[in-house]
Amino acid sequence: MRPLPVAIASAPNGARRTTSDHPNLPVTIDRIARTAAEVKEAGAAMIHVHVRDREQRHILDADLYRTAIAAIRRAAGREIITQITTESVGRYSAAEQMAVVEAVRPEAVSIALREIAPTEDDRGAASRFLRSLSGRGAALQIIIYDERDAARLDAWADDGDIDPALVSILYVLGRYHPPLTASPRDLLAFAPHSRTRFRDWMVCAFGPAERPCGMFAALLGGDVRIGFENNIARPDGTLAASNAEAVASMSEAIRAAGLRVASADDLRNRWALTMN
Repeated sequence: MRPLPVAIASAPNGARRTTSDHPNLPVTIDRIARTAAEVKEAGAAMIHVHVRDREQRHILDADLYRTAIAAIRRAAGREIITQITTESVGRYSAAEQMAVVEAVRPEAVSIALREIAPTEDDRGAASRFLRSLSGRGAALQIIIYDERDAARLDAWADDGDIDPALVSILYVLGRYHPPLTASPRDLLAFAPHSRTRFRDWMVCAFGPAERPCGMFAALLGGDVRIGFENNIARPDGTLAASNAEAVASMSEAIRAAGLRVASADDLRNRWALTMN
């Protein structure tokens, strides 16, 4: 059995879907906070948060993030870690992504390597920023979309631009545009990447094979991100009722495999986080 319990992160909304895609997609602060409490009870150790404007559009806004974090703490207490995103969706520059993190000072943040450093000319500024996050105790998760991203991250670690012991990785299987449904075998494309040198790793997957992809990752020693950001359907193709249903289903599958589901405190201890 693996030495560490499997952490489940809930990604309840993402940057692109709206309530027209699913009526229970949480887009308001109140709905996000309520969802945090529900997925915590279902087994999630962390919630991955996107905030939206009044037209349900993805937005990087420090005030909205601070309001969301406070609402989640009121609804779910310290029993769930709140991770914000810097996803650009083609709207935000690397400087704007870094600025919102500096303004919010979250306990956890996910950052796409290709967005924070679109070219190698951006490596210096991006690596200084990433090192500063790790240095002040924020849990840093770097998003990897393909083998090229993985090779770049390895090179940064080789050159001392990041400390792999302080970096978690999120491997993304499948995509929105052009549409590509994930399969567990997609994780094998990252096999040459030396993921074991990094603190830990997690998988998210687009499409109805989300749970099999997560189980494959869990059995290989990884963690799992699941939710309406990547998939709104059950394995049989019917619409999932809620994010909590998706988390509960994943929790049940992990336990059925003889593995333990991590609590927020398990993950917070692994990442050496102290909640403000």
